[in-house]
Amino acid sequence: MNDEFISDLARRLRKLVPPSAEGAARDLETNFRALLQSALGRGDYVTFEEFEAQKRVLERTRRKVEALEQALAEIEPRRD
Repeated sequence: MNDEFISDLARRLRKLVPPSAEGAARDLETNFRALLQSALGRGDYVTFEEFEAQKRVLERTRRKVEALEQALAEIEPRRD
């Protein structure tokens, strides 16, 4: 996961800390960053664009499989 993204997210979380806890905000931001790196670092993520491209490929493949299944269903009775 991109370090810049994680740092930005940690900063955003820090801004959610109430003013009464501002003294601990820097420590919280450091802890947020470590937690995010640990949690997000375990996954294998793709961009939205990559996901959409694979989704389109899957949809085309599904249509082809359905067409082949239908063609096979039409051919099978003639084999007997």
